[in-house]
Amino acid sequence: MSANHLDREQKLDLYYWMRLTRTFDDAMLALWKQGRGVGGTFSQRGHEAISVAAGYALAPEDVAAPMHRDLGCYLVRGLSPRRIFANLLGRETGVTRGRDANLHGLGDLSLNLIGFVSHLPQSLGVALGVAMSFRYRGEPRVALTFTGDGASSAGLFHEVLNMASVYNAPLVVIVENNQYAYSTPLYQQMKVPDIALRAQGYGIPGVIVDGNDVEAMYSVTKEAVERARGGGGPTLIEAKTMRMLGHAIHDGAEYVPRELLAAWEAKDPIRCYEARLLAEGIADREELDEIGRRCEIEIEDAIAFAEASPWPDPATVAEGVYAP
Repeated sequence: MSANHLDREQKLDLYYWMRLTRTFDDAMLALWKQGRGVGGTFSQRGHEAISVAAGYALAPEDVAAPMHRDLGCYLVRGLSPRRIFANLLGRETGVTRGRDANLHGLGDLSLNLIGFVSHLPQSLGVALGVAMSFRYRGEPRVALTFTGDGASSAGLFHEVLNMASVYNAPLVVIVENNQYAYSTPLYQQMKVPDIALRAQGYGIPGVIVDGNDVEAMYSVTKEAVERARGGGGPTLIEAKTMRMLGHAIHDGAEYVPRELLAAWEAKDPIRCYEARLLAEGIADREELDEIGRRCEIEIEDAIAFAEASPWPDPATVAEGVYAP
């Protein structure tokens, strides 16, 4: 299905999920700057179109393994803002019941979500295992995971692509090329101009997409998902975007040229999609503003819920830490 097959409600859905992700992110950063957060945290700014579109392209029975800049995918797949904020604040009502006050560990297998493995690209091996289990059982299901541009230089990235190719695994790998691996710019870690070129070495499709265009991102991901579901094997998608803030809350990203950030700010995925929806007559300004207000109410409710939730009982500290 191409983006041209998205109907009006689906387009407004994509806009809603991106706005919800941005509203969550802005509120989260504000809380941490006020000293109300627990530990560190990671901004999603600039990545909203990638994570939302990818999550939206999956069927409920498919499995996603998002990473720390894929909040939109977690939300689209059914994790509520309440549960995620409670997790970030280390509360009993969070996804990990206070075991991990972070965007790590947000897995919920009842939602077919695998928690993020912190060291990139370690989630890729897990997702490949899931994809292989579908193939062994003859189930028409797909595993999708994300990684970063820096991780595409790690050995496991190449091992996973090779094995997925050899065994025709129903796996979709999205590389979020946001120009920096922490503080290392792309040109200092690889000679190839496009990460998607690396797919050629494994005989699988490598696709480049504008990661700030939510409809293009959806179209490319949907095609890869349905190809995998139909037995066509894995796809590597390179989504080009920009990490608009530092690696994490503690990182001011002084090493990023200001002119580069300004150029990407003009390509902001949410503002660009707003302009497109208005230009195409999909929605008017009042409708988009109402979606924004709805998102603000949801996030205010999530914060209030999280802050009112109890801390975990210290006596339960060993519970749910190791698999039986």
